[in-house]
Amino acid sequence: MPVGPRAARVSDADPSSELLLERIIASLEDDKAEDIVQIDLRGRSDMADYMVICSGRSSRQVAAISEKLVDRLKLEFGRLSKIEGKETGDWVLIDTADVIVHVFRPEVREFYQLEKMWQPGAQHRQDMGQNLE
Repeated sequence: MPVGPRAARVSDADPSSELLLERIIASLEDDKAEDIVQIDLRGRSDMADYMVICSGRSSRQVAAISEKLVDRLKLEFGRLSKIEGKETGDWVLIDTADVIVHVFRPEVREFYQLEKMWQPGAQHRQDMGQNLE
């Protein structure tokens, strides 16, 4: 029985997080998203099992990629996703409960460098330590 913040959103009828991740990646690839990165959050965060970060070439493409992904997940899995930021198209966040998807314009992605916060590795920890000094 799941516990924590996602417990109310996950049922036995839901697809596995791996199947959902696979379908999300396929949707992003179909819509020509660029630089797709997937990050395994299992055991590291209670908010989701995976995070996916990708880029679109323009605000219009970012919004279209995001909208199509939400529509596909609803049609294929009956999964209602929360979506934020679609109006501006700079950074769209899609919360599917098991997978969090971030779709950025390249300049915005470079500015926030979100994947650096979640990727494991000594360089990130070293950078964080230097910022605290």
